[in-house]
Amino acid sequence: MRILIVAATEFEVFSLKSEVESLKNNRDLRLRTFDFQLLITGVGMVATAYALGRELATNSYDLAINLGIAGSFDRNIALGDIVEITEDNIAELGAEDNEAFLPISQMGFGESNFTATKPLNEIYTDAKLKQATAITVNTVHGHEASIQKIQQRLNPQIESMEGAAFFYACGEAEVPSLQIRAVSNYVEKRNRDAWQIGLAIKNLNTFAVALLESLNVARL
Repeated sequence: MRILIVAATEFEVFSLKSEVESLKNNRDLRLRTFDFQLLITGVGMVATAYALGRELATNSYDLAINLGIAGSFDRNIALGDIVEITEDNIAELGAEDNEAFLPISQMGFGESNFTATKPLNEIYTDAKLKQATAITVNTVHGHEASIQKIQQRLNPQIESMEGAAFFYACGEAEVPSLQIRAVSNYVEKRNRDAWQIGLAIKNLNTFAVALLESLNVARL
């Protein structure tokens, strides 16, 4: 199985990268059917779409997995929790019509809503992750008025800067895709002291290693 792991920054998957490289170098039997590639795209939709489009134009994969940290609108999701994103929306793609927002689909120029095409439970039955809906933005929300406005319009649970672009590029290339996010902060007025980035990255990488090892064992 050829698997492409996609992340915006190496920082988010550093321990995963180190673990897999160590196992490969040691010729660990767990990796004897394992073909792992890591793509670091850079932050944001433009960087993600470009890097992923270029990669998928010249290489074939059986599965693409987007890993990263994210903010949560949903206070029922604890900081550090990992969620499976089933639906993602490019929240700003459209036009303002006075107080109303017109999504690009309503304008007849395309789509802004995308879904995962490979459910996690189809490939990793031991995973018991909460499923969540997300938005992808160029500007992360940090003002109460804009937070309330986006919640009223789309009612998202998770916010990232890459997810929907990842789904779009994979869909165009017909590569099965799934997105896993670890919650590092709540979407609120910017409050760095409350962030749990270290915990989110630790939990994300621990889960990712277990997922990849499970996929490999299933092939033995």
